Amino acid sequence: MLRRGLEEDSMCDLDTQKDVEEFLKEQGGMTRRKFGKISAAVGLAMLLPPVANAQDVTESDVEVTTSDGVADCYYVRPSSGTHPAVIVWPDILGLRPAFRAMGKRLAQSGYSVLVVNPFYRDARSPVVGEGASFGNPEIRNIVLPMARNLNETTHFTDARAMVAWLDRQSEVDTSRKIGTTGYCMGGPMVMRTVAAVPSRMGAGGTFHGGGLATDADNSPHLLIPNTTASMLHCVAANDDENDPQAKETLRESYASAGLSAEIEVYEGTLHGWCPPDSQAYHEAQAERAWSRLLNLFETALA
Repeated sequence: MLRRGLEEDSMCDLDTQKDVEEFLKEQGGMTRRKFGKISAAVGLAMLLPPVANAQDVTESDVEVTTSDGVADCYYVRPSSGTHPAVIVWPDILGLRPAFRAMGKRLAQSGYSVLVVNPFYRDARSPVVGEGASFGNPEIRNIVLPMARNLNETTHFTDARAMVAWLDRQSEVDTSRKIGTTGYCMGGPMVMRTVAAVPSRMGAGGTFHGGGLATDADNSPHLLIPNTTASMLHCVAANDDENDPQAKETLRESYASAGLSAEIEVYEGTLHGWCPPDSQAYHEAQAERAWSRLLNLFETALA
């Protein structure tokens, strides 16, 4: 049975956070305060493995005009040549140093990357401080109202604006398709992005994405027949335990549409296991998922 539809209730919800807190307690893991101190001292880029044959990159803070205002974004691309574009939709804590580091790492592999502040309608990024956790009630009070201001319509309009902006950039190879990735609440954004501009979107990857297949009449999986992109869905083990039918619904939907999709539950992972500033960060599995994303892009954006 699929979960009921409010997407914000199916991603980063309190049940998921309880799983993380219980795991950390059992493992003698880091508290939010300790993790924040470590990430601030070491630097998030240092927490990520280096990129083999990394390209030199150019970084910019940019503004993208949408139908609802101006979105502040981070744009990073190789310093020479033209390259396929990638749109990154962050998790519920928004555009912050961890996602800048992840975007830069992707650019070092040969992509022109736009990391979006999904909360631009309410505030410029970052909307939370270094080391912030969804487990902190004060943080939830900041991000949940902003997340609830986003919906199917805003996902579509933002996606079209980001694609149009990228296609105007001299560093983007417009002869090649665009890729997109999303984490947590960014998962539905990925699925709506590939549906919003199907002629331009070649690949999408979701990581511990929430609300991808629900019983709501606007569930993202219902858009699959309107898409052509190759897809990757990397599922957290505890998310799968909470909603085991979701992955099966995705598989059935892609099969019915005749589309390619890799869907896998990553053993031993908790919701939030990919960003390096997450308490649930699982380096080995995050790296395996990252390698699958690079493989997808190398194939589908060629």
